[in-house]
Order: sequence, then structure tokens, then C-alpha cells
Amino acid sequence: MLQLIFSIFFILYGLFTIYLRIFKNNKWLSKINRMKGAYGDKFGTFLHVISYTVIPIILGIVGIVCYLLGIEIF
Repeated sequence: MLQLIFSIFFILYGLFTIYLRIFKNNKWLSKINRMKGAYGDKFGTFLHVISYTVIPIILGIVGIVCYLLGIEIF
């Protein structure tokens, strides 16, 4: 059951970062400016999207699929 809760949390976190990225104009995404400063605008934004949006959603989907298949990953 804990696996399902974490998986749902990961998906919601990824969707929340998408919401912030679209509607809040990066004002609430505090680490994006540091990543842009360190890696440049395009690559810094790319790393931020991968790290805080794509990977949590993928982990959430994998966690839910594993939960439905009866595979424990946590």
C-alpha cells in the first residue's frame, strides 16, 4: 500500500511542476535559475524538466504498474 501512495505522490508532484511551469511562470521553481546559471538557459531548463517533472512521473507510473502486478519495489 505504501508503494501505491508513493507512486501517486510522484505523479502528483510531476503534474504540479508542470502546472507551476505553465501557469506560474517559473516564479515558484527555485532551482531552475541556479541550473540555468550553471548549465546555460537551454540545458539548465532541460535538466530541470527531466529531474523534477519527467522522472517523478515515470517513477510513479512504474510504481503503480508494479503494484498492480504484485511486485514490491519499496
